[in-house]
Amino acid sequence: MFPVDFPLVEETDLRSASEQYLLSLESRPKDNEWFQSPKTSKLEITANSIKWLQLFEDDQTKCSILALHPPGDPSQGMITHAYKHSDTQKCLLTLHSPPVVALYLHGSWWCVNDVIRTSCESRTDLLPVQSLMERLIMFLLNQVVEMPSQEETLFSMHTRTESAKLLWRDGQAVGFYTVKHKGSLCDSWSGRCYQMPVLDTVLVRRSWRRRGLGLKMLADFCSSFPSEEVLGISVPLSASMVAVCRHFLHLNEDHRDRLYEVEAPGAWTQQRNIWLNIQLSRYLLTVDEVG
Repeated sequence: MFPVDFPLVEETDLRSASEQYLLSLESRPKDNEWFQSPKTSKLEITANSIKWLQLFEDDQTKCSILALHPPGDPSQGMITHAYKHSDTQKCLLTLHSPPVVALYLHGSWWCVNDVIRTSCESRTDLLPVQSLMERLIMFLLNQVVEMPSQEETLFSMHTRTESAKLLWRDGQAVGFYTVKHKGSLCDSWSGRCYQMPVLDTVLVRRSWRRRGLGLKMLADFCSSFPSEEVLGISVPLSASMVAVCRHFLHLNEDHRDRLYEVEAPGAWTQQRNIWLNIQLSRYLLTVDEVG
């Protein structure tokens, strides 16, 4: 079994167990616990090599777990570009995030690759994100597993209530997408609400791209709202997302008048038809990196 297959755990229980473990580690006269993963050398577990990892954006209760980091420069693996897809502008952040080797869950240390795996045969294809462990997997895919190159941006952390689906293949999570539902708040300060369902973020792991998975998630999003005449995709569309939309709309003519790129909250003046923009060559098209 892997962490996502264990019985559901409450945030308070997870935090309490982690705090007790950290206290016991700090009280030991000598640090003599080690962690060994298939991809790393043997690491000594000390209080200095463990940090709290916050899971959700703007989380008042600070839901976080213990993460084991390798020794060395704390700026190693620093992310310099973070991008919230639902915003109308890019947000450049500096996130000092050393590589994560393992996470403390269910009383044990688990390497990251095992945390995003499952032994449950029924956990396959696109499934709604519901449990804390599933949200942790989404966080890992977003913030840890898929570190961005200089040419790419990274979506910032999601909220704890973000509506999302994880994509499972061969016993592992290989991607996800998130949705802003019609009527949901755009932010925590303006009181504006989305006027249509909006596809906010889409991520497919690099090793699983070019297999039609981005196309599959876009199709799933569109089929999830059969009664909605108009659906949105958050601006700005990346070149890879444009390529997915182009392929999807080429195959599905009935959606050409249905899909719009939108700025929050999606008023009429904030909508632009994606198929029309493609026909007018308003996007920079590249090889499909998402699908």
